[in-house]
Amino acid sequence: MDKAVRDKYISVIGLEVHAQLLTKSKIYNSDSTAYGSLPNTNVGVITLAHPGTLPRLNKKVVEFAIKMGLACHSDISRFNIFDRKNYFYPDLPKGYQITQDRTPICKGGYITINTKEGEKNIALHRIHIEEDAGKSMHLATEPDTLVDFNRAGVPLIEIVSQPDIRTSDEAYAYLTEIRKLVRYLDICDGNMEEGSLRCDANISVMLKGAKEFGKKVEVKNMNSIRNVQRAIDHEIERQIEELEKGNVIVSETRTFDAGTGLTYSMRTKEELNDYRYFPDPDLSPM
Repeated sequence: MDKAVRDKYISVIGLEVHAQLLTKSKIYNSDSTAYGSLPNTNVGVITLAHPGTLPRLNKKVVEFAIKMGLACHSDISRFNIFDRKNYFYPDLPKGYQITQDRTPICKGGYITINTKEGEKNIALHRIHIEEDAGKSMHLATEPDTLVDFNRAGVPLIEIVSQPDIRTSDEAYAYLTEIRKLVRYLDICDGNMEEGSLRCDANISVMLKGAKEFGKKVEVKNMNSIRNVQRAIDHEIERQIEELEKGNVIVSETRTFDAGTGLTYSMRTKEELNDYRYFPDPDLSPM
C-alpha cells in the first residue's frame, strides 16, 4: 500500500483475551479440566445440561480472577451476579453461556506496555468470569462435524481492553504482557496453540482528525501472538483499500487464515441485545 494513503488513516484496535484458568475442576461442577483427554470423557450431567441439574461456583475461579484484577490495577466488584448469554452453537450444551454482564468482577485498570516511544498504558474496560463452550471438530476425513464437550464449562476470564491500541506492534506487546502476567500469577499456562489463551481483535480505521471511530470488524481464530499481529496488519490495509474505493465497511466477524495471511467474512455482527442477557436464576449473587 502506498505510504501516503496509509498515512491518511489511524487504526483503532481493542482486544478481547480469553484466558483458561488453571483449576483442576470446571467452573460450575467437579468435572476434570485436564487437557488432551479422550473426547467427551470429562463430562457429567451438569456439563451436558441435563434437566434439573444445578451449577455451583468454583471458589478458586473467583480467587484467580481477583488476582488478575489486582495485577492490572482494576477495581474489584464487591457484589457480583451471573448472567445467561443466550445463543445457539452445536458445542454449547445449554443453549446459553453463564457469564457476567452488568457486574464484571474487575472494572477498569490498565496494562503497561513498552513501545518505541516509551511506556504506554493500555486501559482495560473490564475483566469478567465466564464458562467456555465445547469444541467443534471439522476433520478432513469426516463428512460430519464432530463435537467434543470436554472444554464445555472450563473456567475463563475475559480481559477486555479499551480501544487504546493503535498498531499491530502495540497489540503484540500487549498480548505478550498478558501472557507474562497470567504465567507469573500461575492462573493460566498462556499456551495459545492449545487454546488456553485466545484473542479476538476489534479493528477499525478512521481518517486523521476524524471525531468518530470507523465501523469495527472483529477477527477471530488466531492461534499465536504473531498471527494476531499479521491479522491486524492485513485488516487495516483491507479496510483502507475499501474506503479508498468509496465502499462502506460492514460491521462483521471475520476469520484469519494463517496460510494465506488473509481474513474472510464469517457472519454479520450480532448486536448485544441479541444475546438476551438476564440474571441466572440458579446462581446466588456473590
